[in-house]
Amino acid sequence: MKQDSLNSEILIIGTGIAGLTSAIYAAQSGFQVNLITKAKHIEDNSTWLAQGGIVYQEKEKDIDSLIRDILTAGDGLSLKESVQVLAKEGTKYINDLLIGKAGIEFTRCEDGSLDFTAEAAHSDRRIIHSTDATGKAIEKGLLKLVKKYKNVKIFRQHIALDFITPHHIKDQLAVYKDPEVYGCFVLDLTKTRVKKFYSKVTILATGGLGQVYKYTTNHPLSTGDGFAMAKRAKASIINMEYTQFHPTALYSQSRPLFLITEALRGEGAVLKTIDGKEFMKKYHSLASLAPRDVVAKSIHKEMLKNNQPYVLLDIGSYMEGDKIKKRFPTIYQTCRDRGIDITSRPIPVVPAFHFICGGIKVDLWGRTSLKRLFAVGEVSCTGAHGANRLASTSLLESLIWGAKSIEFINKNKHFFKFKIKEAIDWTTLKKEESDPAVLNKAWHALKDIMWNYVGLVRNTRRLQMALEELQDLSEMIEKIYISSRPDQNIIELRNGIQSALLVAQAAWENKKSRGTHYRVD
Repeated sequence: MKQDSLNSEILIIGTGIAGLTSAIYAAQSGFQVNLITKAKHIEDNSTWLAQGGIVYQEKEKDIDSLIRDILTAGDGLSLKESVQVLAKEGTKYINDLLIGKAGIEFTRCEDGSLDFTAEAAHSDRRIIHSTDATGKAIEKGLLKLVKKYKNVKIFRQHIALDFITPHHIKDQLAVYKDPEVYGCFVLDLTKTRVKKFYSKVTILATGGLGQVYKYTTNHPLSTGDGFAMAKRAKASIINMEYTQFHPTALYSQSRPLFLITEALRGEGAVLKTIDGKEFMKKYHSLASLAPRDVVAKSIHKEMLKNNQPYVLLDIGSYMEGDKIKKRFPTIYQTCRDRGIDITSRPIPVVPAFHFICGGIKVDLWGRTSLKRLFAVGEVSCTGAHGANRLASTSLLESLIWGAKSIEFINKNKHFFKFKIKEAIDWTTLKKEESDPAVLNKAWHALKDIMWNYVGLVRNTRRLQMALEELQDLSEMIEKIYISSRPDQNIIELRNGIQSALLVAQAAWENKKSRGTHYRVD
């Protein structure tokens, strides 16, 4: 039976801030866009969970200080050209899309001006926010806007399988062609049917890989799909060892862990041991406002030294109760629901995986090493974050490169001057259903390997064991994948393992501790 085929000028995979930004600017340019997400609800993504805020450089004279802060946080590995784009162009896109077209309501002072907050490693109060639910406000605003465009078709519960590349085309000479992408094979989860989404340009915006770790703040759908797809298509992928662990996630048995935004420390909260002693001053001159990698490693050391399962974050001793409730309503209520009144009691916190600084290598326009494929957001590596991301720059990076990818496409109409040949059909003869008990056990094994061997603290032995065990796990799951009917669980698990191997291999090869990559040997 001939498989369904859908055509568009631009295919966008992912519906967080990066994907939606690309979709909106593409729609405004008159392009026909297919926008897909594996989620049942389009807002199910990590953007929705983002709390703290987004960098907004109000005064041009302060751009240089922002550049310095980003470079310092990146620990000498940030690409200066990308950092300059981030610092110089961000405010333009915030004004145009977020505040202007989408009408997102950021928190304002009594006089109507934007309310600025501080976060760790920032030398100035330059972060705007929507109380402590900034990502949610941005996602809602962009979703409302994108739905107005009739030239954007949204496909929910559609999970990308693999890019359509020359070797999928019915052309015996395709083997001689340069790597490029003609769209994607996509599984419609509602009908268990594989479709071919052809496109002249594909933009990958699939987010991160947090679910390969036992403890993470990432959305449950962050399973590393984009990294694995890019690897299989032989795209250039770099800096995967730089995995950022957020210092302060609410200590809990629930998954994912609830993020406690860095903005609390920006407003004066202090990290303490369980017996109430401050400890960050002995690790960094900025104390509780030190860069994320420093704070996370310091907390880890204190937990090990004192044999404690968590440390405390005290905001109630430094901010009035009513102000806490107004400034951090989401955190206040979430903690209150779990029996913690943060106005009078410190919050138990632990580090958890939060963000990957590496990814698919892209240029200043989001172009990957594969023709016709762009990558934006966390799945990409622009070089701006280096070895450690500065707080509140991730939403900004996604916004900027989501927009700039479309700007480049607009200026290069040659993308659309070719005709795609029919691709081979995805093999659909597999009848066996994968065993959920086996997959569940494999998921637990993956998370334990990554947390224990490729976590905050690494050494040669741990990484060697990680590579060996991940390779065995990968071979087992690959056999199941080949023999099974495709479903979301096996697809995500396979992608997660392949993404984890990218991280572990990069960590093994890099013998030097830097930023979030910390080796003790």
